[in-house]
Amino acid sequence: MPSFTIKPAVETDIPTIIEIQEKTWEPTYGEILSKEQIDYMFEKIYSSDALKSQMTEGQHFLILLNNNTPEGFASVSDEGAGKFKLHKIYVLPSTQGTGAGKYLLAEAENYVKSRSGKILALNVNRYNKARTFYERMGYQVVAEKDIPIGPYWMNDFILEKELF
Repeated sequence: MPSFTIKPAVETDIPTIIEIQEKTWEPTYGEILSKEQIDYMFEKIYSSDALKSQMTEGQHFLILLNNNTPEGFASVSDEGAGKFKLHKIYVLPSTQGTGAGKYLLAEAENYVKSRSGKILALNVNRYNKARTFYERMGYQVVAEKDIPIGPYWMNDFILEKELF
């Protein structure tokens, strides 16, 4: 029986975040992006130095624990004027379908509300099946955006949810 809790991440949690990401990205993006693009983005976004920079530049990371075992993470940042951005949210493939993603997303929303946030925005790849999860959780597509990442492109939907 899952028993989920949240722990704010600190710099010493970076290896845990990387470990979860290594187990999550291939199943998430393997059918959407080339192996070369996945490897490139992983190095740009999930190296220890990149994660340390993200933490010091304002992204707040949350670690999802299941019976005290790390099984997911999320990161959010304050974009100003009551709007926050969900940069990352991942749960281990073995944990998907257990309510872990819903719990983690709700905790990210609670964090935003605790900081007087009114809107939480996120990007999702146009071909990522997670879009339907976000829509079931009350998020709506508000735009499309093509984002260059080195020699590659991320073709995303931007979704938002008003938080009450």
